[in-house]
Amino acid sequence: MEKVIDLTPVARPKASQPWARKSPKFIASAAFASIIPAAITLAFIATAGLDFMAALIAIFLPLQVIAAALVGVSVYGRRGILEGLLVVATIFFSSFVFVLLGSVIWSVVSNGAAAISPSFIFQNNYYIQPKTSLEYGGVGHAILGSLLIVGASTLVTVPLGLATAVYLTETQGKSKGIIRTLLQAMAGLPSVVSGLFIYAMFIASGITTYAGWTGSLALIPLMLPTVARVTEESLRLVPAELRNGALALGAPAWRAFVQVTLPAAKSGIVTAVLLGVARVIGETAPLVLTTFAADRTNLNLFSGQMGSLPTYLFNYIAFGFDESIKRSWGAALVILIIVAILFISARVASGTRTKARK
Repeated sequence: MEKVIDLTPVARPKASQPWARKSPKFIASAAFASIIPAAITLAFIATAGLDFMAALIAIFLPLQVIAAALVGVSVYGRRGILEGLLVVATIFFSSFVFVLLGSVIWSVVSNGAAAISPSFIFQNNYYIQPKTSLEYGGVGHAILGSLLIVGASTLVTVPLGLATAVYLTETQGKSKGIIRTLLQAMAGLPSVVSGLFIYAMFIASGITTYAGWTGSLALIPLMLPTVARVTEESLRLVPAELRNGALALGAPAWRAFVQVTLPAAKSGIVTAVLLGVARVIGETAPLVLTTFAADRTNLNLFSGQMGSLPTYLFNYIAFGFDESIKRSWGAALVILIIVAILFISARVASGTRTKARK
């Protein structure tokens, strides 16, 4: 009698992730080690009237170290003091960053909401003085200017960044290391240096006056590293089996990339573009040096000064009047909303890519 072999596919076992398993004892110990020192410190500040920084250094940090050591001993044993310190320190600094971020967002929203209105969004600031009531004038011209300037930068940066990423992933060129080094150098380039370079080359030399296109040029070196590196990683994450299958069917290398690899990395490329735009949408120094500022609507990138949200905020907060400062808070809130939309869009795009792989 012949032996029957079962050829039914078996599901792949899930990868073991021991670091993902947390016992209730560990969670409770880490929570107490994070909360109790903070509670004791706040009690001393409230009762004794201690300075916050003094209480933080003299009371909270020593208590935090002692509590972290106790967590390590209770959970990991005698040799687990360093592990406990690492876990509790990670929780503390994560919470600290979260609190800082929340306080910044709350400050911008609470102060900027007073200036937000339909007129503030759609009107420009022509004939508006620093002390003019918030019922008149707005950031409409600055929103259009920012979209035009960043849009022009995007039109140049996306093809250049995509070509750079393709070269780094699809070729065996000897200059790949040099290009990666240049990208890393541009990623750390101060924005004011980029603005000064464009100012010295085009404006100070008399080639042109302040214009929107000079601001777009200044933003390109700041946006390019983000687009190129994220696109490169997205192309590398495409399974090699897809490309090899296309090559096995007789497709040339360029066609396999265009019709297989590139569509598979489409959502990652969209994420790269959105992150690049979010990187430069709030840059102030390059635009102050290249586009200056304008209170009226200008839709021509190649002629005349052009307003933008960062320069609007910079100018009105410098006046120092209550109304002008409120306008600056309103502009900051508009920038925050635009950046939030871009990051949410990037998150949705990356989530779509993850679901497609599954």
